[in-house]
Amino acid sequence: MIGDMNDSAAASSARAKGSVALELRNITKRYPLVLANDRISLDVRWGEVLAVVGENGAGKSTLMKIVYGLVKPDQGEIWVDGQRVQIAEPGDAIALGIGMVHQHFMLVDPFTVLENVILGSEPTQGGQLNLAQARAEVEALMRDLEFDLPLDTPVEELPVGLQQRVEILKALYRKAKILILDEPTAVLTPQEADELFDFLRRYVEQGNAVIFISHKLAEVIKLSHRVTVIRDGKVVGTVNTPETSVNELARMMVGREVILSVDKSEARPTEAVLEVIDLRMPEKDKKHRLNGVSFQVRAGEIVGIAGVEGNGQTELVEAITGLRPYQGTIRYQGQTLKPNARLVREWGVSHIPEDRNLRGLVLDFTTRENLILGDHYRPPYAGFLGFLDATQMEAHAREVVETFDVRPRSTELAARRYSGGNAQKIIVGRELSRKPKVLVAAQPTRGVDIGAIEFIHENIVKARDAGMAVLLVSADLNEVRSLSDRILVMFEGRIMGELKASEASEERLGLLMAGITEGSAQAAGAQGS
Repeated sequence: MIGDMNDSAAASSARAKGSVALELRNITKRYPLVLANDRISLDVRWGEVLAVVGENGAGKSTLMKIVYGLVKPDQGEIWVDGQRVQIAEPGDAIALGIGMVHQHFMLVDPFTVLENVILGSEPTQGGQLNLAQARAEVEALMRDLEFDLPLDTPVEELPVGLQQRVEILKALYRKAKILILDEPTAVLTPQEADELFDFLRRYVEQGNAVIFISHKLAEVIKLSHRVTVIRDGKVVGTVNTPETSVNELARMMVGREVILSVDKSEARPTEAVLEVIDLRMPEKDKKHRLNGVSFQVRAGEIVGIAGVEGNGQTELVEAITGLRPYQGTIRYQGQTLKPNARLVREWGVSHIPEDRNLRGLVLDFTTRENLILGDHYRPPYAGFLGFLDATQMEAHAREVVETFDVRPRSTELAARRYSGGNAQKIIVGRELSRKPKVLVAAQPTRGVDIGAIEFIHENIVKARDAGMAVLLVSADLNEVRSLSDRILVMFEGRIMGELKASEASEERLGLLMAGITEGSAQAAGAQGS
């Protein structure tokens, strides 16, 4: 059993279910201009899943890095199983039975599954690696965990759901009995998330403990026993999960009532504005390609692209916005343009990029300067002899800052000084204020606070209702389902299927996201019966 694999029977019996496994007392961490953790105290008990939630920048990740020895606190105490401990580096945390599965996997892609699992903890005999012993230990652990992983396959060849299992296997191979998971379902299909939850339930039933960090509140309600809410670096409170709700958790996170559902009327689409026909890319990099993608987006509708990240969504967005060469045809109101970002933008395509710091903002530019990027060479901002018209820039910036509720209300603040939500509002405000014909919104609310998500969703729906054609690409399945009028699902560079939003259940979308069409699923079921 899992508990037996992690500890001796005597140690397991000492961990009484319900007693405190890990306790943080008054943890404080200061950075220049930011108090990331302000006297945070919380605990997780043996036999439970504790969810830790909070807005982007609330201090969750800093706190978990302190627990795992990646960051040193300025003050505070850490207690493990009733004993005060010092954790100066990850090796200390591992020795204490603490494991962490990071949102961005810490795997060596060319190495096999077995090599990744034992890396840094290799069994030796006579000073040499004992690979046979390592294989036997890992196979035994996989049987206990009910994991099925190809030990001799390079990690880079595995889908992300299996890569995450490799990360979990790594932690448990090192005898982790307190497992921290940071946004673990961000890259999983709904079916893969359910399988993860089943494992975590078995894991804590064996007397272990889990800290589960997530922004998906429905998953928090589904999995956890208790929830600790952090806001602005402080603990707002800890509640028993059966006694709370998604709405109550959202209110605690933001400090006010939040409308979590998207309020929108039935779409009234008209003519096709964006047409993608047999879009392909060279197959030099087999993990990132497009393979005959075709669809259209009409004025007055939101078409959502669902799929696990890394299945061609980034390449599709970059092709449509003129940032990447491609094979096939893209038409804008019947007009075919070459892949040229400036021409595509001049025609009327606005782009909310998936990485706001890399493609959306110049971090050292002011609000005023960032709000004219992409149109800076044209009237009304380019004045006599091409010089920038400061008066026009200021007037435009003030209008966008007010309309899109950018805080603080400054036109001169450098972009890097804003929170994630307000930085994203600058981009959304810039792209929508252009009154484009097409809006390509890639991960429009990634890393954004709940309050800002509500605001951005409202403005995307307003754009649709004003007659704009909207292509939404998001890894957040709830966002795709709630915003979209039609949903396309991508898998390995192909469109696996199209569903009306009203027909797009999590189960149907999850199968398509895994590359399983309804026809093939029915055939497999018939074959197995």
